[in-house]
Amino acid sequence: MIFRLTVVLFFFSLSAFSQEKYTKHIISEGENLSVIAQKYGVKTREIIEANPNSPKILKLKSVLLIPNKKQKVVASKKAVASKKETPVVADTPGLHVILAKETLWGIAKKYNVSVEELKGANPFLETEGLKIGQQIAIPSKVVAEAEKPIETIDAAKPEEVEVAREVLSKETKYAIAKEFGITVAELEKQNPAIKKRLKVGYVLKIKTSKEKAEALQALKPTPEIKDPTSTPSGITENPVVVVDSSTVIKVSNYSDLVNQLIESATQNIGIRYRSGGTTRAGYDCSGLMISTFSGFDIKLPRSSIEQSRIGMRVSADEAQKGDLIFFKTNGRRRINHVGMVVEVADGEIKFVHSATHGGVMISSTKEAYYGRNFSQVNRVLK
Repeated sequence: MIFRLTVVLFFFSLSAFSQEKYTKHIISEGENLSVIAQKYGVKTREIIEANPNSPKILKLKSVLLIPNKKQKVVASKKAVASKKETPVVADTPGLHVILAKETLWGIAKKYNVSVEELKGANPFLETEGLKIGQQIAIPSKVVAEAEKPIETIDAAKPEEVEVAREVLSKETKYAIAKEFGITVAELEKQNPAIKKRLKVGYVLKIKTSKEKAEALQALKPTPEIKDPTSTPSGITENPVVVVDSSTVIKVSNYSDLVNQLIESATQNIGIRYRSGGTTRAGYDCSGLMISTFSGFDIKLPRSSIEQSRIGMRVSADEAQKGDLIFFKTNGRRRINHVGMVVEVADGEIKFVHSATHGGVMISSTKEAYYGRNFSQVNRVLK
């Protein structure tokens, strides 16, 4: 009788556990969200959503709740119905809720506004930056435009024309895209031939509004002007990349370019590590940096040790977004790993990189492994 009761209780407890929504996981040394997500076959965002109050940097032996896949299969139909009824982000009109890994540049692009307009509507962003779960205001004119009926927006849509634009010496994709108020990705989409290389003399076909085309035509410099640093009166200066003798790359609109670099690099999060890789099929650490910077016509050396020799070396306390950060891992005597700084706060440096154990991810110098193997920070843009 006692034996039967014990068996019944065992199967009852096993059934109850299988229906639980989450599985508890204790953090081990060297683990991060990407590694844990792969272990349980879930996405990093699902772990973040299941642990909204957990610290950004994982602590050894702390407990994380991992979504139970079996529970998800049972509730799949309900989840689909719920998804149709309720959006993932419960933004109210005029407000946006910050998600993990979002950037101001990405949010601005989503709502078709500039980073400066977002900062103007949210002055605290200048000092506090973005925080997960935080609500920020979207400029009212954007909200009003979004709430218009589709027919009204189409009726008011400016007339588009296609402009032929010849590539001049020392020009970059970034500079030309900025001139027309589009992204580098949009420029390449309209002109696939320039994805690998922007050739001097190539004629680009760019779609823009009629008003913008007329304004650019009026501001078009005369062909005799050769020096990109001497801009005649009335001509708007384009962002020009110039490499000085110390190999620090000078750019105009520095903050805007850095945000685009971070946006480009973090879009690869989750892509696997591949030795010698420089494409979305797989990246090694220096390959990720080469691919990211080359998208903006900035060429970096091939290896991490060579990349550590360019730019200007700065202290960890002076590190800022867009800097390259270097490490000596696995007991090596020389630099063998590189990443790009994406955030600096309270002595902590967060960086995007491609690691052998987890692919493209964001890590921190507060993690024991990277804090112990940190080598230097180089500034390659200014």
